[in-house]
Amino acid sequence: MRHPRTVLMSAVAGLGLAAALCASPAVAAAPAPSVPAEAGYAAYAGSSENAAANQAFFDAVMKSVAEKRAAVPGTQAVTVVYSAANAPSFRSQISSSASIWNSSVSNVKLQEGSNADFVYYEGNDARGSYASTDGHGRGYIFLDYAQNRQYNSTRVTAHETGHVLGLPDHYSGPCSELMSGGGPGTSCTNPYPDANERSRVNSLWRNGLAAALADAS
Repeated sequence: MRHPRTVLMSAVAGLGLAAALCASPAVAAAPAPSVPAEAGYAAYAGSSENAAANQAFFDAVMKSVAEKRAAVPGTQAVTVVYSAANAPSFRSQISSSASIWNSSVSNVKLQEGSNADFVYYEGNDARGSYASTDGHGRGYIFLDYAQNRQYNSTRVTAHETGHVLGLPDHYSGPCSELMSGGGPGTSCTNPYPDANERSRVNSLWRNGLAAALADAS
């Protein structure tokens, strides 16, 4: 399976459960270095660099959506299209994640299809799962096998998808917060965003898309 090349990556934002998350999917020729979990978590959580990475990923996806909407004037619904073709082992979790978000927010919808705004990949990476941009106005989510065995896989997938919709990590939050990720520990299985997270996504896609459309026109 091919993954986006490291040189194309412009930003990374991930679940941060097992190690530092700061590169694109590992490939056989250049395996990801192993980083102690404690060091990676301390360096990642709350850093300004990764807050910027979260924003860059959201901006890339919104730009892709805005360009397609601008090409078809009059389109009302905001639909973000994804591809799960490169993550067949997680098709069920990806579908559940999309359903969770679609039932939680009203100003944006996730839909599987062609000409995707972002794609899912799967594989092994010592840094765990993460969301990233490819440097060309598109995004991708990488789902790590080991991490998805250790943590609730639907929560992992829904969390990473939260970055697509504009939410940052908040590892110090409770299990009731989806974007607290692995902070509450492996016993946390909640895959649903809380009221504040739902409100934030609705606000971003109601107010933020207008600016993105203006930039794309």
